[in-house]
Amino acid sequence: MDKDLKYSVIQPGPPLSDFVDSFWFVHNQSDKSKETTGLPDGRVDLFLFQSASEPFRIVLLGLGTRQHEPAFIPPKGLIFAVSFKLLAIEYIFQETISDLLNNGKFLPDDFWGFSANDMDDFDQFIKKAAQKIQSLLPNEIDERKRKLFGLIYETKGGITVNELSERVFWSSRQINRYFNQQFGISLKAYCNVLRFRASLEHIAQGKLYPEENFSDQNHFIKEIKKFSGVVPKELFKNKNDRFILLSTLPKK
Repeated sequence: MDKDLKYSVIQPGPPLSDFVDSFWFVHNQSDKSKETTGLPDGRVDLFLFQSASEPFRIVLLGLGTRQHEPAFIPPKGLIFAVSFKLLAIEYIFQETISDLLNNGKFLPDDFWGFSANDMDDFDQFIKKAAQKIQSLLPNEIDERKRKLFGLIYETKGGITVNELSERVFWSSRQINRYFNQQFGISLKAYCNVLRFRASLEHIAQGKLYPEENFSDQNHFIKEIKKFSGVVPKELFKNKNDRFILLSTLPKK
């Protein structure tokens, strides 16, 4: 483990948990840049970022379906983030992110009232972010969508489109149209991303074999490499905490 990288992940309670996956931070405490590679995880991330050499900025990252290009956290670089579930896009942000697939965009430096001062204290950042999100919670939600996402997350993507359609009484064609228009990805493709993310929990514990509805070992290795760029054995090694998402998962 790279002792120069400090990170923490906090999960919210209800009612935010329908919309927010987690609050987290990463801090490069050293005087050297640290290479990091993002992995698809089915979340949409709001980043606050600053370092000794770069100005404060806020970024919104859309869904990813492949390994990100290697990036570097600069010396003393600090990231505070909110990772959102997909319901938040329609009901909290009230926009689509179909144009942000494997991409991101800069937001105004005062988005949601944030500023560089909010990066002085992670607990206060969580409190402020939670209060803002709470103020944006809708009075009503389409119950089909609430149930749809509940089943998707509960099964970690291990459910077919047809079964989802039958259980939420919403045609598979309409569901896929909603996913593609809103998020830029099909429902099946999104479920594959969630299944990959769930596999990371096992890989972090050294379980280098399929446990998430993969047909066989070869299929498992192929899917892991498609999303991460490396085979499960290399992911498990996670040299220099290159894959920060993997580093935050509990080990055996």
